[in-house]
Amino acid sequence: MLQMNDSVEPDAAVLPTEGMAAPGFPSAGGGAEAAAAGVGVGAGAGAGAAGSGPGIAAYGAETLTPISVKDPTLQARIKDYFVFRPGTIEKAVSDIRTIAMPTEDGGVQSVWLLTEIDHWNNEKERLVLITERSLLFCKYDFISLICRQVMRISLNAVDTISIGEFLFPPKSLNKREGQGIRVQWDKRETPSFINRWNPWSTDMPYATFTEHPMANADEKIASLCQLGNFKTQLIQAVKKAHKEAPLPGRANGVLILERPLLIQTYVGIMSFINNEAKLGYSMSRGTIGF
Repeated sequence: MLQMNDSVEPDAAVLPTEGMAAPGFPSAGGGAEAAAAGVGVGAGAGAGAAGSGPGIAAYGAETLTPISVKDPTLQARIKDYFVFRPGTIEKAVSDIRTIAMPTEDGGVQSVWLLTEIDHWNNEKERLVLITERSLLFCKYDFISLICRQVMRISLNAVDTISIGEFLFPPKSLNKREGQGIRVQWDKRETPSFINRWNPWSTDMPYATFTEHPMANADEKIASLCQLGNFKTQLIQAVKKAHKEAPLPGRANGVLILERPLLIQTYVGIMSFINNEAKLGYSMSRGTIGF
């Protein structure tokens, strides 16, 4: 998460006002954490040395250096995603901030990189903004560095937030595992028949998100993609919007549910091809990128 509000939890990544830190630089708290770890391990090592001899002391000395364990396979794959190339996410966030309208949306609270799952189980790379009064889903072209499409939802119109595992019909041929979060608005539980069976329809009363496939590839990226932190901040923002700007003539408040997220696809040939080829992501594909 790229955090723009200093009043939230201290473990959130903070987006500077003037510009974002370049990728590859350590966080400000990294040295303190390492020092804290070194003190604890050093004390343990000294006690071990006193009771067990130099062998234990040598082991304690080695553990004074923080070790970052990474998946080499993920590290290789992450280079194919344009969003993680140096300077790309900083440029995208700068562009997206200009889309938020202060009079309608209020200040930008945080920016997230997530994967949207549409009603036909297609994966789509999305930048998601939580502002004081709105939730924005942005289709951003990380190759051309252009925002292609934005969907704006008022936070006080959000009535249900569901968290849970993905659920498919018993005979579905293309299923997915993992958890997601579904945001529903305007008191509409299901889409119309035409929109439900139209794979290109965008007139849906909900949006479903899950973590980006590269969320755990690097610790510098994890804070931008963590679904749990996104859920926490979204719920807080929605509750605050309902309290400060209730909609007239309707019951206000948001319902938080833990339940399976149903995706009604059966054959799923189109989503299988889309997801296996990662067509919903801006990626390098051999000598071309799209």
